[in-house]
Amino acid sequence: MFPQLLLLTCVLGAAQTARAAAPLLMPLPVKVETAPGKLAIDGTFGVAATGYSDRRLELALDRFAARVSRQTGIRMLAARPSSGDRATLRVECAGRGAEYPSPADNEWYQLDVTPNGARLKAATVAAALHGLETFAQLVAPGPEGFQVAATRIEDTPRFPWRGLMLDVSRHWMPVEVVERNLDAMAAVKLNVFHWHLSDDQGFRVESRRFPRLQQLGSDGDFYTQADIRHVVAYARDRGIRVVPEFDMPGHTNSWLVGYPELASAPGPYSIGRTWGVYDGAMDPTREETYEFLDAFLGEMTQLFPDPYFHIGGDEVNGKQWSQSSAIQAFAKEHNLEGARGLQAYFNQRIQKLLQRYGKIMVGWDEVLHPDLPADTVVQSWRGQASLAEAASKGFRGILSAGYYLDHLSPARYHYGIDPLADAAQKLTPEEASRILGGEACMWAEYANAETVDSRIWPRAAAIAERLWSPKEAIADVDSMYARMEAVSRVLEWTGVRHRANYGPMLDRLAAGRPAEPLRILADACEAQGLGP
Repeated sequence: MFPQLLLLTCVLGAAQTARAAAPLLMPLPVKVETAPGKLAIDGTFGVAATGYSDRRLELALDRFAARVSRQTGIRMLAARPSSGDRATLRVECAGRGAEYPSPADNEWYQLDVTPNGARLKAATVAAALHGLETFAQLVAPGPEGFQVAATRIEDTPRFPWRGLMLDVSRHWMPVEVVERNLDAMAAVKLNVFHWHLSDDQGFRVESRRFPRLQQLGSDGDFYTQADIRHVVAYARDRGIRVVPEFDMPGHTNSWLVGYPELASAPGPYSIGRTWGVYDGAMDPTREETYEFLDAFLGEMTQLFPDPYFHIGGDEVNGKQWSQSSAIQAFAKEHNLEGARGLQAYFNQRIQKLLQRYGKIMVGWDEVLHPDLPADTVVQSWRGQASLAEAASKGFRGILSAGYYLDHLSPARYHYGIDPLADAAQKLTPEEASRILGGEACMWAEYANAETVDSRIWPRAAAIAERLWSPKEAIADVDSMYARMEAVSRVLEWTGVRHRANYGPMLDRLAAGRPAEPLRILADACEAQGLGP
């Protein structure tokens, strides 16, 4: 049997087994109980809020009705009936929760579906949004039309921080790409959009204080401040936080093109046109550096209401610092040991600036140092050992090691990574509680706006399950693949183009010839991945 036919047979068999046992949901809820009977989904379907409601929830109900209409092809004649008693799905929300999504949000919900109707009870608006996404996944074709099986679900997340990092610096991602991926994130209950907005290859945000940042550092591709506010509001309406990242003091060539006075060595500088680690780095010893960054952070923090602000801090090779006699003299005077000591000094100064603006600093795990301020959040990309080390030393942490989507590793690899496994198993309960969750990472060296969706989805759904579902509820790999295939089809109705772009790109490669042989070859191939 051809490998692709064997794979298809295994997936279909696993799907049939999983369908018989439980609904094809991803992430898996905490508790699922099935019962006899089906709720019909037809043109009389209506959804209404019968408890607390606000504009965010009302917009969510409208989107939900439109989504179910796309999934079924049935126009919902009563998206929000005037009387909640007549609604097919009644949403009973206990309260608003935070004005903007917060790690402290209560995300608990309960969904009861019977042949006579459905009721969604939720602690907050954010929880209600999650429950609506679960209901949308339950809608399935049946012998007499679309239906939802009679079910009771109780659900709440394992980790409060469930993120996706998107790099828009290496390859530019327009607003519509960000929007459709936010919709897909919401569908699988990811709640943190980590927006990597600057790197050597591009500075992607309009600064009115320092306009040469985008004028000279972006090739003309950047988000206006109006774009930023729009995306933040768009994410908020879907229960998603937006955490910006401006990488510093390294990965800053795009900054230094317009403001070479920030650099540790004379310019001129140019935008990075290749990938890797550049020598350019901000000068951590000059007060003018911090005066500039104070004004810059003061401007940027006004655009992003989330309490967390990411400063990058990765891959600073220190070459410019070691070659500067002035910087070395400063390090000696202040008892700073090598590049790590200089970066720790820089991080301390930036943390104080962010603290003044009401922000909590986040950095990649290179920022971990004995002098790192205690409230910093450490994001581990180099391995789970650094995550456990940070937690043992009192720092909160997020895991990204093992969740690098750009490495093209199979979903089963990502699914096998747990934030509380390996080195974290030796932590005390108090230390383990400092691990907030994790983030899938989509670096864009080899992806653009046309291909990025297919790099993220549907594998990010497997990571979302790892971060949402109870560890003991995580199913075997066959079940995961069956449910991931089902959710991949559901994701199409959110607007993400991980499947839709596949055919046109094959047609382009076929160059006027039949694309079917190329599709067969592509479907039979599997990327080997780069591992961690």
